[in-house]
Amino acid sequence: MKGKTRSSAVGECLSLVLVIAALTTFFALKTGSFLTTATFSAIASQVPAAIIIAVGMTFVLVIGGIDLSVGSVAGLCGCVLGLCLKIWNWPLPAAILACMAAGLACGSLNGFICTKWRLPSFIVTLGMLEAARGATYLVSGSRTIYIGAQIESIANRTILGLPLPFVIALVVVAIGQIVLSRAKFGRYALAIGANEQAVRLSGVEPARIKAIVFALCGALVSIAALIDTSRLASADPNAGTGFELQAIAAVVIGGTSLSGGRGSIVNSLLGVLVISVLGAGLTQMGAQEPTKRLITGGVIILAVVLDSYRRRNRPSQAS
Repeated sequence: MKGKTRSSAVGECLSLVLVIAALTTFFALKTGSFLTTATFSAIASQVPAAIIIAVGMTFVLVIGGIDLSVGSVAGLCGCVLGLCLKIWNWPLPAAILACMAAGLACGSLNGFICTKWRLPSFIVTLGMLEAARGATYLVSGSRTIYIGAQIESIANRTILGLPLPFVIALVVVAIGQIVLSRAKFGRYALAIGANEQAVRLSGVEPARIKAIVFALCGALVSIAALIDTSRLASADPNAGTGFELQAIAAVVIGGTSLSGGRGSIVNSLLGVLVISVLGAGLTQMGAQEPTKRLITGGVIILAVVLDSYRRRNRPSQAS
């Protein structure tokens, strides 16, 4: 059974790689300018925040939950960072800690409410989406906080020729994949999504694992907010709008089940790249925003349909 599961995961990974290769080839033939350093540099600078949030969302979906608040929490974390740096004149390390504390607090509150009163994460995080965005406007005074070189230096640094934020995103993916596939915590998370009652009967308390997963997601969102703020050199109270939909779309395209119990961090990374390559290619072809959203939405629906087929076939595969 374990061999079949591993083989299926490898097959999904290879399929996504082939999709990315096919999209790259298609746009290269259609535009003639897609296979350039400028295109891939632009993608590498834009995807790190989406990748990191997708890692957190993968863990949440794996346990059978969902987090709709990640975009608003990212906006709040960015504005906390801007407030600490420009208004309160804190040193950068202290401001980064405050930024991460804000994300961790929001994620922990989501997890606490969901587990304490056994409420659907959809409703709880929908409430946090509104609350965090409201807090963002209060913290920033509904104005963009321009930070400048003090934070922009993070985005401009490189390691082995790669942007530092992209390297950070890859490290987060590597750690996340190891935790999900090799660590006891990851196995518990997968088991909770597959059969929570069985986990409880085995002597493990699912509520504690769930609470940690939501707190982890909040912490990862704060890292993504730091990276996004450094890229823009400013803290925008509207930042992060739509991040939750992008993250869910990327994770589902990566093969993580919406019903929980199955997921891969590496495949979520590939899901982000599929969406990014698709968006960059359509932009170079001159597609208007409505057309881009229509096509991206169709891809997401297709991924959900495929997930439904996989869930239907799962019992027969197990036998």
